[in-house]
Amino acid sequence: MFTQVKSTIRHIAPDDLRGRKLIKVVYVVLESQYQSALSQAVREINANHPSVAIEISGYLIEELRNSENYEELKRDIASANIFIASLIFIEDLAQKVVAAVEPHRDNLDVSVVFPSMPEVMRLNKMGSFSLAQLGQSKSVIANFMKKRKEKSGAGFQDGMLKLLRTLPQVLKFLPMEKAQDARNFMLSFQYWLGGSAENLENFLLMLADKYVLKGVEKESFVAAEYQAPVVYPDMGIWHPLAPNMFEDVREYLNWYAVRRDISRNLKDPLAPCVGLVLQRTHLVTGDDAHYVAIVQELESLGAKVLPVFAGGLDFSKPIEAYFYEPTTKLQLVDAVVSLTGFALVGGPARQDHPKAIEALKRLNRPYMVALPLVFQTTEEWLDSDLGLHPIQVALQIAIPELDGAIEPIILSGKDGATGKAIALQDRVEIVAQRALKWATLRRKPKLIKKVAITVFSFPPDKGNVGTAAYLDVFGSIHEVMKGLRNNGYDVQDIPETPQELLEQVIHDAQAQYNSPELNIAYKMSVPEYEALTPYSQRLEENWGPPPGNLNSDGQNLLIYGKQFGNVFIGVQPTFGYEGDPMRLLFSRSASPHHGFAAYYTYLERIWGADAVLHFGTHGSLEFMPGKQMGMSGDCYPDQLIGSIPNLYYYAANNPSEATIAKRRSYAETISYLTPPAENAGLYKGLKELSELIASYQTLKDTGRGVSIVNSIMDKCRIVNLDKDIHIPETDSKDMSS
Repeated sequence: MFTQVKSTIRHIAPDDLRGRKLIKVVYVVLESQYQSALSQAVREINANHPSVAIEISGYLIEELRNSENYEELKRDIASANIFIASLIFIEDLAQKVVAAVEPHRDNLDVSVVFPSMPEVMRLNKMGSFSLAQLGQSKSVIANFMKKRKEKSGAGFQDGMLKLLRTLPQVLKFLPMEKAQDARNFMLSFQYWLGGSAENLENFLLMLADKYVLKGVEKESFVAAEYQAPVVYPDMGIWHPLAPNMFEDVREYLNWYAVRRDISRNLKDPLAPCVGLVLQRTHLVTGDDAHYVAIVQELESLGAKVLPVFAGGLDFSKPIEAYFYEPTTKLQLVDAVVSLTGFALVGGPARQDHPKAIEALKRLNRPYMVALPLVFQTTEEWLDSDLGLHPIQVALQIAIPELDGAIEPIILSGKDGATGKAIALQDRVEIVAQRALKWATLRRKPKLIKKVAITVFSFPPDKGNVGTAAYLDVFGSIHEVMKGLRNNGYDVQDIPETPQELLEQVIHDAQAQYNSPELNIAYKMSVPEYEALTPYSQRLEENWGPPPGNLNSDGQNLLIYGKQFGNVFIGVQPTFGYEGDPMRLLFSRSASPHHGFAAYYTYLERIWGADAVLHFGTHGSLEFMPGKQMGMSGDCYPDQLIGSIPNLYYYAANNPSEATIAKRRSYAETISYLTPPAENAGLYKGLKELSELIASYQTLKDTGRGVSIVNSIMDKCRIVNLDKDIHIPETDSKDMSS
């Protein structure tokens, strides 16, 4: 379940000290994007610096669940000069970090902890500067941070960014020595946020100069050998082909309009535009291969791209700043894909969902969250039946869902050796295709939009076509069709009543072959099916060659349903495992049958649906075999739904299975209320029996008690209770109490 990568892959030591001072550094971080830049910085120092050399050991926080890695961390800390940590917000692992570092804190020359849980932040030690009293302190810095946080509602990292900009206001209240060390702490944060190999090299050299080197060693070290931080914008717009980062959306759009490497279609004001939300750390550390890939893929499909980033953890700020036209305040984007993997506001630590929801409601665009693998290598994820790591599911799927995020698709893997992101091309393509479909859906004229409504048999495999839990399916669809027609959609020949609609789909006179009660909308030949369904050969292991016996006439695959203009009402095929539907969930070799695959191939590739509406609770698409979470290209829900936007009308009383539909079949769920329930009470003879028993309770001590008991026993026989319990034939006057 947890990553088996060993931390030793991040250990770097100089080949030759050449008489230089050896400084030992240990770092623990949440994500791996700093690994490559830090490694490059250390190699540069070891190759070229005349006075110092670095031995560095690095750990990703999730690796500390492995006992060998944790013991190795404790050994490294015991002999370290410098300890660095960042974004340690997983409570049980934060406690392990504290337990490993705290006993050696006084022996460390310097300990620098960037935004993390308070107990980890208290490990900070930089000369006279300390955060040991964080959460309890009445110091000027603590009070300043608290006030800033109360005013802005931002998280700790955003508070520190504000502190960077207003540092002079704070330092004047501190003694000279503490002021210098506090300045060095904030300078360290600037280096860290800069993230490039050059910034991190200068960061390590600054720490060596100020806190590690002593006496003669310090005298031989020239402070001018390291530079001030190269500062990047706190937030802005980035493009891999742009000459620089932009802080004004008009400047970016002007640059985009004069590009010579793109077609005129991309410069068309009516071209769909997809907004991307990025982490600045990936940009400044150069770990941006997955960002480059998604930008290129979207542009190749015909979408303009507006990629924005933020240095803190409040990603609503660049959305507010750059996704609106500055003058008209109209939205510039048609869909948004967040590639941060975090909640929109607050990251993994402290989320501000109301602020996120307010920003997203105002923007009013589909909000997808694509994920980088964080706690697994690409190989570990691909080989896992479970799929995505449970911690990542909590941090980067469940929490963003509270903001309104949809479609949690893996975008990039991780190189086990370098820690760098690896663009997973098939995943990049599906994210781009689905984002573009959502963007196009908003711009496409209603008159030519095509909507596929899919109905089920509920309960599954019971033959109840067009039913769902707690829902009048065809009555509801009838209302939806009228609503679409009144809203400008091309919906033709709507039957007068829901019953007539049902009969046209299920009891058409032309229906024949294996399902005489269903209307046949399309006959798909085997060559057409195989050409349009790339994974069809995988299904032959379970179902033989197509067309098979299900949804087939022996020569063709049959698509059941009926078209009403640009609305198609289709019947989702059965599981295929009659009598054993759970086999789909628990058998690794199970698969959908050819008829099931053909249905979704028809919707996307032949009929050309712009969106599919799965109608009611529930179908079987989301339960098809594949990973539990974090679908790969080999998982059947991913292959079946393809690039079609998936709307799912789901009962409000079943959030657990609705969540499965959201995460495995990329459904956007719309809840419907279940019918109200009331106490039915007793009826007929049982009600009379109840009244007799109540009478007995009141009159048992009177002369009527015996006759009432006889009446109770007679009534029990009338309502057949004597079939369940023994009713004596004796007169009650002869019975003892």
